[in-house]
Amino acid sequence: MERPNAWKDYTPERVAELNGFADAYREFISKNKIEREICAASIEMAREAGYRDLAELVREGASLSAGDKVYVSNHGKGLLLVELGKKPLADGLNILGAHIDSPRLDVKQNPLEEKNEIATLDTHYYGGVKKYQWVTIPLAIHGVVCKKDGTTVAVAIGEAEGDPVFCISDLLPHLAKEQLTKNASELIEGELLDVIVGNRPVKFDDEEKDKTPVKSAIVDLLAEQLGIEEEDLLSAELEVVPAGPARDLGFDRSMILGYGHDDSSCAYPSLVAQLECEAPEKTAVTILVDKEEIGSVGATGMTSRFFEDAMAEILALAGEDGSLALRRCLRNSRMLSSDVSAAFDPSYASVFEPKNSCYLGHGLTFNKYTGARGKSGSNDADAEYVAEIRACMDEAGVHFQTAELGKVDAGGGGTIAYILAEYGMDVIDCGVPVLSMHAPWEAISKADVFEAYLGYKAFLQLA
Repeated sequence: MERPNAWKDYTPERVAELNGFADAYREFISKNKIEREICAASIEMAREAGYRDLAELVREGASLSAGDKVYVSNHGKGLLLVELGKKPLADGLNILGAHIDSPRLDVKQNPLEEKNEIATLDTHYYGGVKKYQWVTIPLAIHGVVCKKDGTTVAVAIGEAEGDPVFCISDLLPHLAKEQLTKNASELIEGELLDVIVGNRPVKFDDEEKDKTPVKSAIVDLLAEQLGIEEEDLLSAELEVVPAGPARDLGFDRSMILGYGHDDSSCAYPSLVAQLECEAPEKTAVTILVDKEEIGSVGATGMTSRFFEDAMAEILALAGEDGSLALRRCLRNSRMLSSDVSAAFDPSYASVFEPKNSCYLGHGLTFNKYTGARGKSGSNDADAEYVAEIRACMDEAGVHFQTAELGKVDAGGGGTIAYILAEYGMDVIDCGVPVLSMHAPWEAISKADVFEAYLGYKAFLQLA
């Protein structure tokens, strides 16, 4: 049951449409690399599409009906978008769910130090990374610094033309005899992921005045350029990511090389599909969440009560108040848990099972189950729901494929699917195939992200 390569079916007009979507996606992920930026940009797009802030509607005592569009921000790092459908909310929702956090390096709270006249920022890696991949590449710093007076300073250094970049050093091969005998997981230790930020010392008349003149120079620059003191870093969220824009990949420009395809290649098509949804029968919902890469924990992760509480507020404004109505709404819902899958890589074919793998250019990928060690920790979609989704995709002419995450004993992984499934709703994992997943630079096919967009649009229109 090999699924065909989507490119073979495209007309010139379809390729032009695909390229337009891929260009917009590439620009979006180049400008928005962390969850705060993605959330803010998504809210701006949503407001332009007619979405209103739920908090404002609650304060006004407004009522909601079919066609109304609502958004809810979760601490500026997660987002819920809802367009009310013609059917009662208690009949269920069509939900797209993706995460907007990606593997990275987080700057520690007390990060700045100087050793032998090199100033660095200490970091703690976030999510599943191969630490050796993060050394010697150009890095940027994104995030916020929150001051005691309540003001917040946005930070994005290393992206604009003329910006400086940062890096983590590695040992030269000439002196790396011992280092090269280590296992890959031990090659670079977590505490060695120190980001180099400066080397020029402050000049003092008395050389004994400051034992860390380079660090002092950086502190002065932070005050001059950002208006922050060193102590303000205690209440900062600064994330270190690869510097530079996403780029077309290959002579044929059929792919995109970029940071954060996991999971922006699902989040962006979900967002656009939601904003383009027109008069759905069932209420259309897209939820973009944080913290998936570290277990979906915390106030901005999928395990929080944010989604449930926001839907309770919306039900109340729609005249369907009450615990029972909320439970019926969630139980009767359908969801696509939109997360990436591992594309078959011929360089590492031994860990894949070819006929149950996904391939670049073959379209949106459905994973009936994920998990590891006998499906542990997995949502497993039932056959009836899989059949319904197959029919939806075929009717809409969407290219899709099915896959597992590698060979049975090779490893595995998880998504947010099992969390939503706890409400009793139908959930299946689906997303875009990715090469070099969790690396600083990942690769996807333009065809696959385009087919994801088409598939998500079709799903939101299901009655």
